[in-house]
Order: sequence, then C-alpha cells, then structure tokens
Amino acid sequence: MHVSIVMWDLKKSEATVESLREYLRDYAVDAYSTLDGMRLKAWFSNAERQVWGAVYLWDSVDQMSSIFQVSRAIELIGYPPTSVGNFDLEAVSEGKSVNDTLAGLGLALQH
Repeated sequence: MHVSIVMWDLKKSEATVESLREYLRDYAVDAYSTLDGMRLKAWFSNAERQVWGAVYLWDSVDQMSSIFQVSRAIELIGYPPTSVGNFDLEAVSEGKSVNDTLAGLGLALQH
C-alpha cells in the first residue's frame, strides 16, 4: 500500500478552511468514495494557520495517478497544492476507539 500527503497554504487564496468544509459536505466526501484503489482519504486543516490538506491510502502505485481525478480543490483554491508527497506504507496500527467506523467523522460533517 501507498500513502499520499497533499497540503495547501491558503494564505494567498480566497478560499478558507471554513469555505472548503462546504466543498467536503456538498461534493468531495461522496465523490472520492467512488475512486478505485483509494482505501482512505482523510482531510485535515488548521483554521488558525489557514492550512488545508489530505492524507490518502492507496492499494497500489498505479492508482495514485487518480489523486485529482474528481477533485475541485485546485479550482476552488486557485492554485496547485503547496506540497505533495508520495510514500510507501510501512505499517498500520488501529487503536481502540469509541467510533465503529471512520466514515462520517469530522468538523465538515457536523451540522
């Protein structure tokens, strides 16, 4: 498996962490759930620093090329990611959680 980490510094963008939460609710969470080979996408943010990004977990290197296939982030933010990194996955550990599933979690999905 493989990991991609994509991050934007939003300081030069009209988009904000708050406005991008709408994008997640209205489009991105559902759109990304249709990608073949993407096991997980977790979006992250720091509203104080206006940083936005995501961590992806992929089944194979070949499937990583679809990373921006359904994305509207570049269009909304106005420029490509500030940082993109691709890595081999070394290990995964799942801890104990009060949540049965990760789907549906996050600030953008809290109404």
